[in-house]
Amino acid sequence: MSETTALPVVLVGARGHGRWHLANIRRLERAGAVRLAGVCETAPLSEEEFGGALPPHSADLGALLDSTGARIAVICTPIPTHTDLALTAARRGVHVLLEKPPAPSYAEFRRMADGVAEAGVACQTGFQSLGSHALPAIRELAASGAIGEVTGIGGAGAWVRDEAYFRRSPWAGRRRMNGVDVIDGALTNPLAHAVATALALGGADRAEDVTGVETELGRANDIEADDTSCVRITTARGPGITVAATLCAERAAEPYVLVHGRSGRITFWYKQDRVLLQRAGHGPQEYEYGRTDLLENLVAHVGDGAPLLVPPAATGGFMKVVEAIRRAPDPAPLPEGTWRRVPGEERRVVPGVDGLVAAAAETLSLYSELGAPWAPRTEHPLKGVSTP
Repeated sequence: MSETTALPVVLVGARGHGRWHLANIRRLERAGAVRLAGVCETAPLSEEEFGGALPPHSADLGALLDSTGARIAVICTPIPTHTDLALTAARRGVHVLLEKPPAPSYAEFRRMADGVAEAGVACQTGFQSLGSHALPAIRELAASGAIGEVTGIGGAGAWVRDEAYFRRSPWAGRRRMNGVDVIDGALTNPLAHAVATALALGGADRAEDVTGVETELGRANDIEADDTSCVRITTARGPGITVAATLCAERAAEPYVLVHGRSGRITFWYKQDRVLLQRAGHGPQEYEYGRTDLLENLVAHVGDGAPLLVPPAATGGFMKVVEAIRRAPDPAPLPEGTWRRVPGEERRVVPGVDGLVAAAAETLSLYSELGAPWAPRTEHPLKGVSTP
């Protein structure tokens, strides 16, 4: 693709995780697929911070899109700003790559999705794991009967985050800020991929596929949102899904999704695109897959009509889970004695939670059912959440 045909892209939010998007845009720029036309940031970047000569910059996204003629906006900003920024781009005919989670509530998600559809532009949600070539391979394995009838899907994420992680921005670890929903919890943001990937493998990625959600939300850290939580999702047609997560693990582990069958199981380490097939009468088989970058896919969609991998409709099921977590009672602090500080690391650990996370994915149980005394159970049938 020549420089004249490379799609002009604006990056909205170049700090924090935005640095990953900047590196990815530069990779595609070297390949001739895109051209970085501008950066939208509330506080200007220095050349040292940016790593080179700065492109056009503005804190006003609409003005920047108008002046640069951008065709795509990559939005990596605080969660509560996603909908308004996506609509600012959409109303100018600009396609969007929107960082996950797409919105802090189902109502905001619908406002975004409906507005994008009305504008006639594409919107890709940044669940990178949904670009993995392992997903269709796992679906094909399951459909072929390799593990027998699928009986359930588990997800597990045991991560380590220090207390500074929750001070990385004013909205970090918040459920609300200045009267506006944020919902920056373990399952809705840092380990949101575990939920979205489990839903995708369970055939429940659309809003109408999710009929009920049970939540258990706790926090060891001094925050509003949950840092140790689990959900059990009831689906309209497929198997039940349980996903457990913590940011207070004793040791960091690769997150995974586990597909249970009557005669075997499939483990998918989604960050590594690695799959393990275990089934009766066979030795274990391990596979590694590639993945399609979501910005690259969006560029191909805009240029050549390639199918979009993660349109808004494919995140509706995830947003029903976000809505259940939003509607749940605020996470209760874990009682004294159930967590401890790690000397010299300024982080909080919940002893035994690594095993609980794994056991939840293994048995499709909630923390309370596994004997965790700090885990209250709350059922959310999602009544009153309309599904178009």
